[in-house]
Amino acid sequence: MTFFSDIRHYPWTNLLTGLLPVGLAARLPVRFQGKQSIVPPASIAGNALTVVIAIMSFLACLTAGAVYMINQSAQAWVNDISSEITVELDPVNEADIEKKMTLVSLFLAKQKGITEVKPLTAEDSAKLLEPWLGQSSALQALPIPRLIAVEIDRSNPPDIDLIKTALSQNFEGVTLDDHRRWQAEIRTLTRSAALGGIAVLGLVAAATIAVIVSATRSAMASNREIIEVLHFVGANERFISSEFERHFLGLGVRAGLMGAVAAAIAFLLLPLATHMLGASTVTAAETQRLIGSGELDLLGYFLCVLVVIVVACLCMITSRLCVIRVLKSYA
Repeated sequence: MTFFSDIRHYPWTNLLTGLLPVGLAARLPVRFQGKQSIVPPASIAGNALTVVIAIMSFLACLTAGAVYMINQSAQAWVNDISSEITVELDPVNEADIEKKMTLVSLFLAKQKGITEVKPLTAEDSAKLLEPWLGQSSALQALPIPRLIAVEIDRSNPPDIDLIKTALSQNFEGVTLDDHRRWQAEIRTLTRSAALGGIAVLGLVAAATIAVIVSATRSAMASNREIIEVLHFVGANERFISSEFERHFLGLGVRAGLMGAVAAAIAFLLLPLATHMLGASTVTAAETQRLIGSGELDLLGYFLCVLVVIVVACLCMITSRLCVIRVLKSYA
């Protein structure tokens, strides 16, 4: 296919000259110097176009990285809560809640598939409310439900419905939460974030295509005399389009790398920026639950590289289709 042939035969060693300042690029060895093109490069890709594509790449990398972090954090959260269940004891009208806590804990410890039972003290239950209600002595007067954290065996999970029925039959005012509702809500949030990210990436791709089409048409209009001479001497549409798409492929790689590097720096500085902004305890806790530590792993940075490849291919394909269409209108 001609598309893969263009990528394979593209002078990638010459791409370095486009990434460096003109004065420094002129000092490179000859094999790194750019290939002379029939169509003047200055008439095709200006600095403004490079900046626009770089901004598009930056936004695409930010979107892909943010969706990836949210997905990773949500998956870790689902794995965490799926390995635990919570038993809640109503403290109202209960004279000896501590005794009931002990009896319920012993009952749970005897069930198959349960690896650990951890009763929480009244102080522990009150601390769970501090991020929302703050530290207040009024919490001590409130009938705060007592909680028992139960860790289950993932390889051999217990029958949750059977345990729930047994608790309701043997103990009054005891409820079991298997966190299924939270898992469903987390998955819904993840899917919503993914759909939103896809929508943003689609808008970025559409804007990039529109910019490349406009730049290609402008370049062909300003070089129409050269194109007509090439037609006169027997150059076909494939040869002429290759002169344009070579420029736009290099432009896409350069601008994409600029955007990806800027996005990588933004992700590296994200934890520091969150700390310097001095977010409140609740805001910091909720942000960490949403995006985790705010740092990308190796696969996340690979997504940024993938965005560069997609942007470069999008620039190349769009310019080719636009050039061929305009050439047909000339005929």
